[in-house]
Amino acid sequence: MTLDDLNINPELDLVLSRYVPVKPARVWRAWTRPEELMQWFCPRPWKVVDCRIDLRPGGEFYTQMAGPDGVAMPAEAGCFLEVVHERRLMFTDGLGPDYRPTGSGFMSAIVIMEPEGEGTRYIAVARHGKAETRQQHEEMGFHHGWNAALDQLIEMALAQP
Repeated sequence: MTLDDLNINPELDLVLSRYVPVKPARVWRAWTRPEELMQWFCPRPWKVVDCRIDLRPGGEFYTQMAGPDGVAMPAEAGCFLEVVHERRLMFTDGLGPDYRPTGSGFMSAIVIMEPEGEGTRYIAVARHGKAETRQQHEEMGFHHGWNAALDQLIEMALAQP
């Protein structure tokens, strides 16, 4: 799957596409094991303090983050929409486990891990329902934050093959 296959809407979607010098299987492991995801998922000095992953469509995807002061941010569980082993994850915060509406959805995400050379073409798309929400996410630091988190994933994957 490529960016062309995703029907990107620049008014509603934010996109990160990078080459990662790590095989798709290792990127997958970093995304699907809570103990690993907690090491890289948000840019330092923030950290993930709780994570639950039920890796199946309708399964729970939950992360709770805390700032440098140690105060945890409120969090609500989302769910996986699609799970394609070592290739693609789709999840949303608009639905909770077993597809129960949350009433507070901010975005849905697609993470693609395609083999490229000795590594991975990593594509992450954050889809929003309204242009205002997309703009808010961009202003919150989507590009910096998601790139910094990906750098941390790479750092962890290379240190812990």
